[in-house]
Amino acid sequence: MKRREFLTGIAVTGALGYATTADAASPAVTSATSVAPARVDWEWVRAQFNLSRDWIHMSSFLIASHPRVVREALERHRRGLDEDPILYLKSHDDEAPVLEAASRYMGARPSEIALTDSTTMGLGTLYGGLPLRAGDEILTTTHDHYAHHESIRLAARRAGATVRKIALYERGADASAESMAQRIASAITPHTRVVGVTWVHSCTGVVTPVRAIAHAVARANAGRAADNRVLLCVDGVHGFGVKNVEMADLGCDFFVAGCHKWILGPRGTGVLWGKADAWPALRPTIPHFGEEAWNAWYKGVEPPPTNADMMTPGGYHSFEHRWALAEAFDFHRQIGKARVESRILELNRQCKEGLLSMRHVTVHTPKAAALSAGLIAFEVAGLAPPEVVARLAAKKIHAKVSPYRTSYARVAPAILNTPAEVDIVLREIRALA
Repeated sequence: MKRREFLTGIAVTGALGYATTADAASPAVTSATSVAPARVDWEWVRAQFNLSRDWIHMSSFLIASHPRVVREALERHRRGLDEDPILYLKSHDDEAPVLEAASRYMGARPSEIALTDSTTMGLGTLYGGLPLRAGDEILTTTHDHYAHHESIRLAARRAGATVRKIALYERGADASAESMAQRIASAITPHTRVVGVTWVHSCTGVVTPVRAIAHAVARANAGRAADNRVLLCVDGVHGFGVKNVEMADLGCDFFVAGCHKWILGPRGTGVLWGKADAWPALRPTIPHFGEEAWNAWYKGVEPPPTNADMMTPGGYHSFEHRWALAEAFDFHRQIGKARVESRILELNRQCKEGLLSMRHVTVHTPKAAALSAGLIAFEVAGLAPPEVVARLAAKKIHAKVSPYRTSYARVAPAILNTPAEVDIVLREIRALA
């Protein structure tokens, strides 16, 4: 039984047989795709967004505006579902195009990717499925977000495992790749079964050296039995859509990210990637609607070893959002991953240099491009971070406060911004002296 047959089989008696002839009768909905110039320029990119020009948007990392091609895909699928949900679901309920687009962007195989609704869902699904035992240790850092820490805590509590948090640096601006990797390497013990790190710390904007940490984990795994090796799990949300890397470049075992931030994808979408040989160790929490698990249940047999498809939570989703995710990945590739990274780093360099020149401002994000991405965390002398954000909002500038015990104001120049907007933001922060 195919997945789409399972999903739509409850609609009417005999629906499974009807599906063999219904595809041709599906609503004829086509896409009026936006045509990019031969050489994509940044004015064209900016024009793809319906963002209000009354504001300067320096916090798109929270939740993104959809570019035109994504909006068109959403509307196309929504219209088809509204006109005839049964026929449209039968003819379009196929995640293969999304997985293929994600795999092209990520440099991975489609069979290595599970689809989720957010970074939080991905982290919960991953840690909840890890083969933890009583006495095992999860090693993480003090810099990670609530969603990562809480996913780890809940998984450890269920398994009787322990959690240990270490600091990778004392001050973000002074962080170094060598020191961060060394701190992880020194903290791994014989009880460590999982190392959980975040690629880009949303508290400071620091980029962790995931590849170097992967090498440290590999050294720790030398001589360990296969069922006792350390797994490296990465919350990649604020590097995903910024850094021009592929999964093999990172070297981790599992990678989680939402797609409605820097990827500019539909709201409520995300990915969970894992190495092909790492998936079988996981245990699904939410039943998935793929063929293998369904057929095992239908035949009354044990399902096969876990794979990425089985870790995609089943049930009904906001299908038009999930299906339109393919256009977001292709939008990035149309611009060029290297050009996206270069543009974001250049705007961030301009912003950091301006902030560093102000005596009343303390920047907590490293100046080096290799150690930073799109987030800039800073303080203004004499003003609490919420007051900084409020005063910038009064000037029609969107900034955000980092949601941590020690919080900072944050701005995040992205591909929809311009150098002129960065200058205006710097001018207004300078005026806060």
